[in-house]
Amino acid sequence: MNRFVKWLVISLLLSFTSIVLLLFFTVDTTTIDAILNIKKEAIIAAIALQVFSYIIWGFRTKFMCQSMGHDISALKTIEIAISSLLVAAVTPSSAGGEALRVHLLSKNEIPIGQATAVVIGERLTDALLILLTAPIALYIFRGVIPGENFDILLITGEAVLLSALGILIYGIWKPDRTKITIHFMVNRTTRFHGKKTDEAITHLLKKVDRELDDFHYGLRYLLKKGRRGLLYGMICTIIYRCALYSILPVILVGLNQPPQIVLAFTAQILLTIVMIIPATPGASGVAELGASSLFSVLLASPALIGLTVLTWRALTYYTNIVAGSFVSLKVLKDADFLNNSIQK
Repeated sequence: MNRFVKWLVISLLLSFTSIVLLLFFTVDTTTIDAILNIKKEAIIAAIALQVFSYIIWGFRTKFMCQSMGHDISALKTIEIAISSLLVAAVTPSSAGGEALRVHLLSKNEIPIGQATAVVIGERLTDALLILLTAPIALYIFRGVIPGENFDILLITGEAVLLSALGILIYGIWKPDRTKITIHFMVNRTTRFHGKKTDEAITHLLKKVDRELDDFHYGLRYLLKKGRRGLLYGMICTIIYRCALYSILPVILVGLNQPPQIVLAFTAQILLTIVMIIPATPGASGVAELGASSLFSVLLASPALIGLTVLTWRALTYYTNIVAGSFVSLKVLKDADFLNNSIQK
């Protein structure tokens, strides 16, 4: 079994197991009544919001590419965004999704370094938005969720996010130091590779240097001349997050519960921070258990926790796997990246 399939199986097993346990401990007659009386139009609206988030994500990529002088159609960037969902859903912190989007952008005649800058720019807008809203979310939830373990997990997630942002900023500020660090680390391990690989390693380091230069140029261009792209990217990111975070209040309406929009949004901001920690593929297990704690304050009955988490995860995670699989068959069928990912 290849690594990609293994990740997918592990991710789904962790998610299914977590949800089954939640349902086992929470289901009662109230749950059955909620299922029988669920508002189907609310679930349809939640699915529409998820699809809308794909479209906004695609436009964000398009605007950021345009700011760097690359004209790429909205349909193509939407396809790229959706096709990366499958890989992102089964890799820790969605790392595979970023790599795949870089690969697909490079297939559309965008240099790899600049494609990397676009993808990192997207993550930069995400990180800034989460960092700006996290203190507000923490203030609102102060005292609502008890327990030291959850506080530690949340602080760890914020630390990971801040560290990643700090490394990124340092890489932009001091690209030459980044090159020196990479060369030092590779040269320290050359004795394990053997002399036969010296030429290949030298060639690889030259390629890394070129891509770092291209990446540095792309990011500096975005931060200086491409600021309009970053502005549009931030606007799209705000709309994208609002669309994603609106799914939970709509689910609550579907279950005949008050939407509690402010609490629902803040709960998902905190959950996003927790899910950044690269603990499991697709944050499976972490997402379900974290959601059960955070979403419990939104529900009138504990009997609805398992059902709410199941519905939310189905619409925001399993839907990504299905959509990503279908679009990947169209977009990635001839891509080297996909062939390398699924080979046994």
